[in-house]
Amino acid sequence: MATQRDRSPCPARTDTLLVLLPGAYSDPQEFVREGFIDEVRERRLAVDVLRVDAHLGYYDNRSIIDRLRADVIAPAQAQGYRSIWIAGISIGGLGSMVYADERPGDVAGIVVLAPYLGERPIAIDIDNAGGLARWHAPTILPELAPREQRELRLWQWLQAYTAHPPPRDHPSLWLGYGLDDRFAFSHRLLADILPADHVATTEGGHDWPEWMRLWRRLLPRLPLPACPS
Repeated sequence: MATQRDRSPCPARTDTLLVLLPGAYSDPQEFVREGFIDEVRERRLAVDVLRVDAHLGYYDNRSIIDRLRADVIAPAQAQGYRSIWIAGISIGGLGSMVYADERPGDVAGIVVLAPYLGERPIAIDIDNAGGLARWHAPTILPELAPREQRELRLWQWLQAYTAHPPPRDHPSLWLGYGLDDRFAFSHRLLADILPADHVATTEGGHDWPEWMRLWRRLLPRLPLPACPS
């Protein structure tokens, strides 16, 4: 899994790493082109950024967790990073959450922009139940397809955020989405259980202009260290 690092603007070494996971058909270089890296630098955050080429193939062959662990997270820990955040767009948001589920304790925080949360049937079931806090998840059955099992497990993991506070092995979770995004129905179900300041919305759909606006709104709220004055 190829990676590209952007160093913090601070003169001193930082122990905080922000991992960026792109959408299904995006290239990691787009984070530079669209201004994501400039936003981190302009705010003088004491954060190194690692752009990861986590393309759709890793999700299709279900190797995303193993590759993130072996190629990204474990090396970062060995290099001395003590606080690791993951920010993912669309399917990258899915990747960040399933990683945190499979590897509790590895990640300090997650930012998901327009995350893919699975197909509509489970979301409709949750909505009909009155939201995630009232939803009774069905048992994960062996006859379900692997994709359906993964989606069901994701929503079960997210349901833990209805607790106040959430379990200690669940990292801080931040959500941004466009009000006209094709996945907005599911996004609203997640937004309903998060603190209001952990959620940002914008007009528009599922593309870079919306994601950049959301990044600008959420980045100042994240508890990330800043360069010393």
